[in-house]
Amino acid sequence: MNIRPETPAKNTILVAGGAGFVGSHLCEALLEQGHRVLCLDSFATGREENILPLWSYDNFRMVRGDVRARLDLREPVDRVYNLASPASPPQYQADPVHTMLTNVQGTAHLLDLARDHGARFLQASTSEVYGDPEVHPQPETYPGRVNCTGPRACYDEGKRAAEALCFDHARAGLDVRVARIFNTYGPRMRPDDGRVVSNFLVQALRGQDITIYGKGQQTRSFCYVSDLVAGLIALMEVPTAPKTAINLGNPEEFTILELAQQVQALVPGDVDLVFRPLPTDDPQRRCPDISRARELLGWAPKVSLDQGLPQTAAWFAAAVGAKRSTQGADAPLSQVPG
Repeated sequence: MNIRPETPAKNTILVAGGAGFVGSHLCEALLEQGHRVLCLDSFATGREENILPLWSYDNFRMVRGDVRARLDLREPVDRVYNLASPASPPQYQADPVHTMLTNVQGTAHLLDLARDHGARFLQASTSEVYGDPEVHPQPETYPGRVNCTGPRACYDEGKRAAEALCFDHARAGLDVRVARIFNTYGPRMRPDDGRVVSNFLVQALRGQDITIYGKGQQTRSFCYVSDLVAGLIALMEVPTAPKTAINLGNPEEFTILELAQQVQALVPGDVDLVFRPLPTDDPQRRCPDISRARELLGWAPKVSLDQGLPQTAAWFAAAVGAKRSTQGADAPLSQVPG
């Protein structure tokens, strides 16, 4: 059954984590649609510069706060997007207790807020709930293989617990949608983000060797941020909430070595590849099965890595003040954030 999202009415929308990489793009897309957007962020990992373009919109308001505390919001809210969490391993491992509480306590507070306002709620979960998977590609029915006491558990298990909270509230009558987000990249990523796309681009732009963990044969899929934003909005606006989480990501699979070679070709210069031991619990394969997103949302990514990577490289070059040029940054993108 293919149910396309309805055209959204103009709503007041709270985006928790709205000053982050994905959150700021989501805020911008919603403002472009004419909605009133309340951006909630503690700036633990979000950045002021991400929301600078948003201040030109009359319907934008910034709310500084931490989701671990209850939010006293004194105006009606129609939609709540929860993107409030550190998302890269260096960020979420820096203070694992903070990460766990943000994902569990913070999600509980935002679910309470959505219930009190009669609002739809969308939880930004993660492909990390699948851990180091034994099933490939990963469908939403796969329960995952996660180390519940390892160094990544604060994030992996925090997101899994948050999903459990969401579906408990859904069974109690709240309109809840859960997106499992796979690797996403694009402008506004932090240069010190610590994930593979930002690491490789920043190293190459600074003339440093590119660090690969293991032999580089582990795989990832890379979804450009405008595609992800379109998927999040489609999931929020589909008339009937899916009864399961929905994978959002690009099903095209690349090895880490292939990504490094693309970065080498994109950033001219004499940059070598160096190999280091694999981190603990680093998944060997990660790729989404997006059959449900295609069927229920009519959604699939449109921006290839060949198109999105040059745009991202150009942004990083400006962000880190790199003197090296990048190739192909003016290539057209078939991007459609809602």
